Amino acid sequence: MSQRTYKHLLSPGRINQLELRNRIFFSPMGSNLAEEDGSVGDRLRTYYVERAKGGAALITMGSVSVGFPEGASNWRQEAISDDRFIPSLQRLADEIHEHGGKLCVQLHHGGLVAMTDMLDGRAVACPNPPPASKESGDFVDVMLSEEQVKFFEPYAKMGEVHYNSLDAMGVDHIVDLFARAAVRAKQAGIDAVELHAGHGYIFSSFLSPAYNHRTDEFGGSVENRARLLTKTIRAVRAAVGPDYPVWMRFDSQEFLMDYGITLDDAITVAKLAEAAGLDAIHVSAHGDGNYGATYSTGHATDIRNGFVDNAAAIKAAVSIPVICPGRIEPEDADRFIAQGKLDFVTMGRKLLADPHMPNKLAAGTPQAVRPCVYCYTCISAIFNSSHIMCAVNPLTGFETERQPVASDRRKVILVVGGGPGGMASARELADKGHKVVLCETTNRLGGTAQFASVAYAPNQRIVDWLKREVAARSIDVRLNTRATPDLARAIGADEVIVATGASRAMPPIPGADRDFVFSGDDMRNLVLGQNLGSLVNKTGAGTRLAMKVGRMTGLTRHLGLLRLGSKAWLPLGKQVVIIGGELVGLELAEFLAHRDRKVTVLEESSRVGKGIPLVRRFRAVNGCRDLGVAMLTEAADFQIGYNQVTYRNAHGQERTIHADTVIVAKGATADETLADAMRAAGFTVHTVGDCTGVGYIEGAMRDAALVTQGI
Repeated sequence: MSQRTYKHLLSPGRINQLELRNRIFFSPMGSNLAEEDGSVGDRLRTYYVERAKGGAALITMGSVSVGFPEGASNWRQEAISDDRFIPSLQRLADEIHEHGGKLCVQLHHGGLVAMTDMLDGRAVACPNPPPASKESGDFVDVMLSEEQVKFFEPYAKMGEVHYNSLDAMGVDHIVDLFARAAVRAKQAGIDAVELHAGHGYIFSSFLSPAYNHRTDEFGGSVENRARLLTKTIRAVRAAVGPDYPVWMRFDSQEFLMDYGITLDDAITVAKLAEAAGLDAIHVSAHGDGNYGATYSTGHATDIRNGFVDNAAAIKAAVSIPVICPGRIEPEDADRFIAQGKLDFVTMGRKLLADPHMPNKLAAGTPQAVRPCVYCYTCISAIFNSSHIMCAVNPLTGFETERQPVASDRRKVILVVGGGPGGMASARELADKGHKVVLCETTNRLGGTAQFASVAYAPNQRIVDWLKREVAARSIDVRLNTRATPDLARAIGADEVIVATGASRAMPPIPGADRDFVFSGDDMRNLVLGQNLGSLVNKTGAGTRLAMKVGRMTGLTRHLGLLRLGSKAWLPLGKQVVIIGGELVGLELAEFLAHRDRKVTVLEESSRVGKGIPLVRRFRAVNGCRDLGVAMLTEAADFQIGYNQVTYRNAHGQERTIHADTVIVAKGATADETLADAMRAAGFTVHTVGDCTGVGYIEGAMRDAALVTQGI
């Protein structure tokens, strides 16, 4: 691991009179962790304070409502609309200051998407009623039925939506809400305020020519569309004085939208905002919310360094600092700051995965940073009316409930299974002082997640991190070892954790025994070069020899090389049918389509992608469509003939597809066989991960935290 100093990223910074210990800000992310009345309670406070403890220079409270309940857009949203909110905000500010951090509140009014206004029967504030959408988009089409029920539940409670096209009095009201909120922030000891001028909210709807069709002084030219924003900036500046830091987050462009905000528009708005009195510019982006791709192209981009070019262009046009988000890795952030492309970075998902990342970078231990795998569990939870959480860090959003509890005595714990659940359990138990023996039946740690990492590369980050964490502790790791009750007795185990994963037997499909049909376990064995004897009837001798050599030389341990090599050679036919369109099937389909395979996915339910967090599912489905993957749902009665798959469609019609290779990506079931055997032998047994039901990496990490908490 390269020992970087990150000297630019970790250097002190300044905005107006605000001194900052480094250039890392925690992004303003909605969390749904506030109390129902909008105040800061224990859960929200400990969530933010944990990021301050971890070394971030600035903690930004996301979407703090200036008019709550007026203008609020989501459940359990933070509020600053009344003096009664000041005490809990002040307590939060004081605790963050105790840990060397600074606190900013992002002042927010939902405008066109103010859900509480719709529910309460108030007209929503806007430049004008929104134009009718020309297309419905794919947002709903990708959601599972249970997700649709959750998402649309609030809409069922509201009547007709009315619109308040702001007149002069309405404009003054909005301006006053923000100015008063900024004063409260200052009174609460909060260090700065950020005006939320992006993402389709009140200022964004005025700035965007796609929404703003006015012909008066608030519509038409960029200067006119920015007038509500600049009036508000001037009012806030007058209210808090010249030395109090004020900046905005705004859209540097709008994706998937006709006549949306362009970068040229954004540069003009940035100049106008600076002239009105802003101290910094926070760059973001937006898009058409009818399309799922918006949510991983806009503000929570899936594109590495997605907004850096925009930030650099805006920075060249203004003289105030520029703050930039957008999947920026620390080494990239350090370089961009050195190059003068931006001044500060906001990190949301990374600081959800590891709140202590800044401190670990400063300590020279970047390898200890728990990595984000960009799975969008965090944001997807908000769509499901839940609060923020993280797939790889089960404490995120649960800081008050899931903290490890001290053990009353040192125990000997046998952990069975070297996948994410087993490794995470072993790590937690070793940190609590227990003697841990970790047994894995194969010759390497990682479990099924290794195979998943070939198809979805970011998974490799968490697997590699867990391996390093296990290696850094005094954990007795026994590879090529099958755990039994006798072994548990021999080591004197006090308790046993079983994390052996799911059973992935081939489901009973006629023709599944043909030599071109692969189960999930077959694919894992083929890719990782293990148990090759089970593939004698399904692969040629040359293929098995190549994979055996790869295993013996260690090539199959280097998943990045496997991914690269698979672009040149892959022992699968050109036309592939995948039976099963949940997480594994869809990720595999995208992987194979990138390798010039013509792929058809057959899924029994009405939607593909179950098991993939919603926001990443939007991107995965969109990616598959772009690659020409056929995703056929409500398919049933599969039969596999010679180089073909026959199925019955939703209309009861029988259809046949040619297939050089068939992959059955279904049939994973819970398997507690070993757990039951250990219990029968008299051991106290805990189960973790897919052996209890398929929950993938998120389920394994969560189970490990919950099971080990009280041991």
